[in-house]
Amino acid sequence: MVLNETRPAAEEGVPIPAPIADERAAPASGAETAVLAGGCFWGVQGVFQHVKGVLSATSGYTGGKQEDARYSAVGTGDTGHAESVQIRFDPKTVSYGKLLQIYFSVAHDPTLLNRQGPDSGTQYRSTIFPQTPEQARIAEGYIAQLGDAHVFPAAIKTTIEPGRTFYAAEDYHQNFLTLNPTYPYIVINDMPKVENLKKLFPDNYRADPVLTPVSKSTN
Repeated sequence: MVLNETRPAAEEGVPIPAPIADERAAPASGAETAVLAGGCFWGVQGVFQHVKGVLSATSGYTGGKQEDARYSAVGTGDTGHAESVQIRFDPKTVSYGKLLQIYFSVAHDPTLLNRQGPDSGTQYRSTIFPQTPEQARIAEGYIAQLGDAHVFPAAIKTTIEPGRTFYAAEDYHQNFLTLNPTYPYIVINDMPKVENLKKLFPDNYRADPVLTPVSKSTN
């Protein structure tokens, strides 16, 4: 994450329609998992920690090998990993499709290729890592739907990469937005995203974020 105060602040959220195709039915019990990448994981995690029905949101790395799943390696842009967030959610409260709507609308700008805000490189790409064939179907359909509706000023660059393993990031990256609300990078790039969530998705917003437990040891 690079702080460059000459760059503009986070974009305004974009009002977009909900996906036409969503999960067929929520399971009777149990949580589901989604993995999404959209630039620096601090902001993406911070947004989804404020979504009702999200049970946990963990920053991490997805797309590369386990031995490269560390910040110093991923930062080179050569590992195949993307900074990503693993979201555990209750589908009876929030659907996978609603998570994708929030992801495309306020969590990042899906029209940017391998960059978000002041950060650039493949590790900051816009990517959906579907955990099931149904999630892949929903994501593919939604990207096509948004493209046909021309809700963004440019083409969506989001990729869909199934079959990738998520690895949790170091403890010091977890809950970063909540723990560091006055950190300049957070103020400029990420707090506006949470405000956009509150404004555009008031029924899905919760004031108190769900935090990710971390060990007492320092990574």
